[in-house]
Amino acid sequence: MAARRSCIRQVLRSGHIQQATPRSRRSRQFSVSAPSQTDGVFRELTDQRVQTPWIEAFRQRQREGQETVQGKGEPQTPKDRDLSPKKMSDSYHSVILPLAQDPWLLDTYLNSSGHIRLGTLFMDLDALSGIIAYKHTGDDVTTVTAAFDRITIKHPLTEICDLELSGQVTYASGRSSMEISLQVAKAPKAGEKAKPDDVLIQAACTMVSLDPGTKKPKNNAPVRTDTEEEKRLYARGEENSKHRRELGQKSLLKTSPNDEESDLIHAMWQKQLQYHDPNDPVRKPSNVHFMETTRMSTASIMQPQYRNRHNFMIFGGFLLKQTFELAFCAAASFAHSRPTFVSLDPSTFQNPVPVGSVLYLTATVVYTDPPVVAGNTDGNAPEQAQGESERTKVQVRVDSKVRDVDHRDSKPTGQFNYTFTVDKNLKVLPRTYTEFMMYIDARRRVRRVLESVQQGEADGGTMERITE
Repeated sequence: MAARRSCIRQVLRSGHIQQATPRSRRSRQFSVSAPSQTDGVFRELTDQRVQTPWIEAFRQRQREGQETVQGKGEPQTPKDRDLSPKKMSDSYHSVILPLAQDPWLLDTYLNSSGHIRLGTLFMDLDALSGIIAYKHTGDDVTTVTAAFDRITIKHPLTEICDLELSGQVTYASGRSSMEISLQVAKAPKAGEKAKPDDVLIQAACTMVSLDPGTKKPKNNAPVRTDTEEEKRLYARGEENSKHRRELGQKSLLKTSPNDEESDLIHAMWQKQLQYHDPNDPVRKPSNVHFMETTRMSTASIMQPQYRNRHNFMIFGGFLLKQTFELAFCAAASFAHSRPTFVSLDPSTFQNPVPVGSVLYLTATVVYTDPPVVAGNTDGNAPEQAQGESERTKVQVRVDSKVRDVDHRDSKPTGQFNYTFTVDKNLKVLPRTYTEFMMYIDARRRVRRVLESVQQGEADGGTMERITE
């Protein structure tokens, strides 16, 4: 009996279950409380993200109060912190996800239809980006996810295999932000690099460094560009940074729609009048749906198992997973079929989500391509409003906000934009001014997605795959 208890304690500490022997199968029931199973993130990534048990962090906060958590403390970043340029390779990090070797690990990544859950991989990618960021910045600053600029499917995965998740800092100019490039690929043989055709996912995210005490931005060391490839990666990061600034400057919150977009809004408004005019024989087709009917919402309490490295805020990967799965559900409900993921388009984390708060998510189908009314794209060739297209690109916007449990204060926490392909001819039509603005914003984003697909930089969602 003592030997059996010792074995159980060893299993609980390791969190790793072997399938080889009947005894390990009998012991698996105890693994549900192991640290590696708390949030669905691969253990090698979780161990480096969560470094203090929740009960210890909770008691320390009770002793010290809320000041440092809320950013009202004293500066903690050393003034003599080393900010000399660093090599890109210094921040490189990779992990192997042994899905083909470990059926119990695969269990946490598969959905009911036998597909690998993309939302869980997105959660892993965000956890990996945190590790990479700290390899570049060191532990003197707090590093948080500010935005995911893009996640695309490069080559669809058609079989279950071991995966390699890797990335490095590819753009840092000496300011507080840095861009991290990430990829998921079929795991290569030892000592080899992943082949281009084996790359499943490519992603880029922006991380920002803050002073742990004041929560104010702190500059980081710039990265060096020693090779032609590093110069190419740096230039791409510089271009992405410029694109983010342009998005902010052209935001519909700051500027009105341009002339072409205003004409498009007027044309859609006229289409609505036509549908409701008793003297006009034209009626709304059955495949055209008003935007307001596509909304889907959730609310959930943020538990400490999904906290970030600093214990009192939820880590960005959990929000990615939650928003992606709600967007998938909204697209599936809209199409009455299983959607295929194409890309996550520039998405921002506006405010942190505290542990213990209530997170509200609202998903809306905001754009379809081909559209219900065609327009011109900035003077280029006009959009094609096909009548009988077999496939439709569907963009789903997920807005998130957070409240404390007693529902006093409410803050927006982010906007996430997902594009899917569905095997249906469907169209969405806005009716209110707010919906028209959401439609125009999404239309701008989808233009860039379609360009990426046409240039071969991303898969368009037409091929068979084992991810969902």
